[in-house]
Amino acid sequence: MAELNQKTQESGKKKVRTRKMAPKVDLTAMVDLAFLLITFFMLTTTLNKPAAMDIAMPDKTKGEATPQVLIDENRTVTLILGNGKFMWYHGDFKKPIAFSAKSSDIEKTLPQVLVQLKAKISSMPNSKDMIVLIKPSKEARTKDVIHTIDEIKHQNITRYVIGKTQEEEEKQLLASIQ
Repeated sequence: MAELNQKTQESGKKKVRTRKMAPKVDLTAMVDLAFLLITFFMLTTTLNKPAAMDIAMPDKTKGEATPQVLIDENRTVTLILGNGKFMWYHGDFKKPIAFSAKSSDIEKTLPQVLVQLKAKISSMPNSKDMIVLIKPSKEARTKDVIHTIDEIKHQNITRYVIGKTQEEEEKQLLASIQ
């Protein structure tokens, strides 16, 4: 048991006064409570786990040629990213079903474009879910790519691919920005 005691002085010829009793403070309960609280908070707290973005990248093995996968053009939408801007086309680049005539701001118009294209593709006969091809140009920022992926996930689009732009696509993007 922990106690606080004070020592009293005794003198020989002075008046003897009644001695005040030193207060006794029992600290056992407070120490027990402190250890219980420390134990409780140690057991109930969780550490933040790092959040990473899951992206499946293609295999780059050099021996075998990877087979080409044919995808229905009616399901594909290609987003060409620039510096804060983007262009899109639905279908093949040379014969698009629909496309944007000029580049648009990623943060403002990308959500609306994705909603419209998703509705259009889902209303087509014999259609499945939409596939988005993300093609960042040399001028694209990492922020633009991350914002695009976040918006695609926000729209519940499960199939998307990050690829390289063709020279023709970059020329068209640069021409539409200027």
